[in-house]
Amino acid sequence: MDYVLTEHARDALEKRQIQIAWMEQALTAPDVTEADPVDAELEHRLARIPEFGHRVLRVIVNGERTPPHVVTVFFDRRRVIP
Repeated sequence: MDYVLTEHARDALEKRQIQIAWMEQALTAPDVTEADPVDAELEHRLARIPEFGHRVLRVIVNGERTPPHVVTVFFDRRRVIP
């Protein structure tokens, strides 16, 4: 999948030690997809990451752009996906 990482997303991946493969998993095969409550252009893609204790990785992407732009990525401590 082609995508663009914003500067913030690149920084988040590095500072939070999130593997690119995990982010790509959430982008291409999310367990859950949600609309952003504020910005209609943004979409939240969530995936459980077994290698990281089944925590939920949230990737926020602007899917209106071609290729999609990854805005940020983080482990969502409050979210649980059954």
